Amino acid sequence: MLFDQYITAGRTRISYSHFQHKFADEYHLAIIPAPEGSAKDQYTQIDQAISEFVGKINPEQVRVVFKRLFVSDIANQTEEILPGTDRESGPSWSVIQQPPARGNKMTAWVYLVNFLNAQAVIQASQNYIRFDHNGYQRLFTTTLTSSDGLDSYNQTRDIFANFLGILKRNHMTLEADCLRTWIYVRDIDNNYAGMVKARNEVFRQEGLTQESHFIASTGIEGRTADRLNMAAMDAWAVGGLEPAQITYLKGNSHLSPTHTYGVSFERGTAIDYGDRRHIFISGTASIDHYGQVLHERNIEGQMRRVFENMEVLLAEAGASFSDLSSMIVYLRDMADSSTVHAYLENHFQGIPTIVVIAPICRQGWLFEAECIAIVECHNQDYRDF
Repeated sequence: MLFDQYITAGRTRISYSHFQHKFADEYHLAIIPAPEGSAKDQYTQIDQAISEFVGKINPEQVRVVFKRLFVSDIANQTEEILPGTDRESGPSWSVIQQPPARGNKMTAWVYLVNFLNAQAVIQASQNYIRFDHNGYQRLFTTTLTSSDGLDSYNQTRDIFANFLGILKRNHMTLEADCLRTWIYVRDIDNNYAGMVKARNEVFRQEGLTQESHFIASTGIEGRTADRLNMAAMDAWAVGGLEPAQITYLKGNSHLSPTHTYGVSFERGTAIDYGDRRHIFISGTASIDHYGQVLHERNIEGQMRRVFENMEVLLAEAGASFSDLSSMIVYLRDMADSSTVHAYLENHFQGIPTIVVIAPICRQGWLFEAECIAIVECHNQDYRDF
């Protein structure tokens, strides 16, 4: 994995990873605009930074597949950025209120692919974009919400019903094809339990159990522009995979199965292609192999344990931190941001990392992180990416 960063003329900082291969290159970008100015100014900086980056690579073949904006005040900022977010032409994008920990009004995580030898077929709709390439169908679904009632349980049920319909229309299923979800819960201290109950029920209904498998996921505080939305979801699915291409990561020496404490997600998932392995590590907190919180209310202890847990999961998939393509860090308390940034700059310099304020599902947890890694491999049994 190659890492680099630069600052644009508008003082926007771009940190990026680059996985290079003869068939398709992948890029993950963390974009931090200059802190001055309005939300519209900062969104314009992000948009211009993406265009500049694409122009430096290969504007004829690079596709911006996925973009997530993390904003500080979604109720007052959405109207300022909506003109720049065009769902019909892509990329697949989401906007979520999780205030950037550096004091900006917004920051962005962007995923790009440079299809070197074959043009991808792109299909876009209101809440998703699909890229078909080399026999795989990659479906990025964003900002699924519901106003069905005023509780997280009913809304989560409705969100998954919508998602199941999208998967069906694209000839996919939740059990076979969904690899990663991000579920955002408004007021997580009060609404997380309803989301978990609904997800558990949907998973049982769709054949996902502790005996089969769940889905890599992050469940975290986050808000949409509609104050009635108690939950929202982004998801990443891939059709055309064989079951043997997917491995579910456990980290049993350091982590308990999630069903031990009543939730249903995988600690991590690895997907093998002919030429590379994608590794999705779920939102990971300071927890032990009994499911107990470690270093409660101790930010430095929690950081060390989180990254130890992530290191074990990555190693299970034949990867290390040097293979990371992107990382997102969630903090409960803005007052911890300077400590966290110092730690990240010491241990993860160069890796595209987004740090946001987002309370975690247990009040004793101050810190959570997730990541994506890519490693080169040579699997003659599978098609390349």
